[in-house]
Amino acid sequence: MAAFDFGEKVDPELFAKQLHSTCSVNVQSYVLQGWEMFRENIGEFTGFTLIIFAVSAVCSVFYSVSPLVFSAIGAALYAGYSIAAFRLLSGQPIQFNDFFRGFNYFLPLFLASLATSIAVGIGLVLLLVPGLYLAIGYMFTTFLVIDYRMEFWQAMETSRKIITRNWFAFFGFALVLLALNVLGALALGVGLLVTIPVTSCAAAIAYKEIVGLYSSEW
Repeated sequence: MAAFDFGEKVDPELFAKQLHSTCSVNVQSYVLQGWEMFRENIGEFTGFTLIIFAVSAVCSVFYSVSPLVFSAIGAALYAGYSIAAFRLLSGQPIQFNDFFRGFNYFLPLFLASLATSIAVGIGLVLLLVPGLYLAIGYMFTTFLVIDYRMEFWQAMETSRKIITRNWFAFFGFALVLLALNVLGALALGVGLLVTIPVTSCAAAIAYKEIVGLYSSEW
């Protein structure tokens, strides 16, 4: 997929099972698998997280220049965790440059990030509950963009519909991921070198267990 392709419209029937049935959300299993994935590839994940920290520091200095540019870069960078996790879950080795393959999906990831921020922001300002609902509902958006080369709006809506079937379970999952990253931040921020990749991998594992991996190349 070229970086500035809008993405593809995917046949909704591919998600018929997920859209019409409930599923089990095994939070403990996802987190433990995420930890094992991180532990077995600690150098790659830690090195990439340090790069994200460096980019974030630069962005904080120049943020007022062009917030949209830095938002787009962040969306593509964080997608690197998902791509690495998908490769490992499918039995493929990872190389450090795999973490930067999120830039192959630059435009749909940026549009998804922008649209999600706007929708959740409006929901939080008007009525807290709709914003919270959407924030959880869009949890699988990045994974669908990467896995199906899906255009951003269909990815957002497909994610929302799948997660709505088990929204409260996913809400609990999101709280656990948030709590882990808060603990990482409290550990002088150094803990985030562990918790960010672990929670990112845990979310990717949840996607794989619930939706399944469609592609074999990311």
